[in-house]
This record gives sequence, structure tokens and C-alpha cells, in this order.
Amino acid sequence: MQATTLDMTPTDIAVHDDTLRIRWQDGSETSLSVATLRRACRCAFCEKDRREGREPVVADGLRIREIRLVADKAMNPVFSDGHERGIYPWDYVRML
Repeated sequence: MQATTLDMTPTDIAVHDDTLRIRWQDGSETSLSVATLRRACRCAFCEKDRREGREPVVADGLRIREIRLVADKAMNPVFSDGHERGIYPWDYVRML
């Protein structure tokens, strides 16, 4: 069964230490490490690095300082390493 747009709407977003937890409209939950989320960044800078054979560097103790919502379609996490350019659409977060 394919998820609908409504199913991809978060009802709760929380960060606990090094883990992001999202509860979705359909009742399911996603739990991702902050490091996994940072490595999965699709901003132009991270994509350029990947094309050039470099993966994003993830420092020990990386945390999320803030989560900015991008309308009802995505989130923009601000990481403790200063990175804040990534936009993570909800369907992408669920896929991770």
C-alpha cells in the first residue's frame, strides 16, 4: 500500500539526544540518528561533495539545534556543526 500525502504529515517531531523521532498522521513512527540525517543531506553543497567523491563529515556528538518547518511539506534541521541548508521533504524522511 502506498502512503498518501496525508499519511506523510507529521503529528509530532522530537529530538532526544542523537535521535530524531517523528510520529506520522497514519500512526507510524520514524526514528533516525542525527548522523544518518546529516549524511543524507541533499543540499547543493552536499550533493556537489558527493559528485566529487566526498561524503558529508559527521562530527562526534552531532546534535540538532533546531527544526524549521518548510510549510507542511518538509523540514530544515539546523545541526550543531553549523549546517542548515538541507531541506528534507516528508516523503524523503520516511524513505530514510
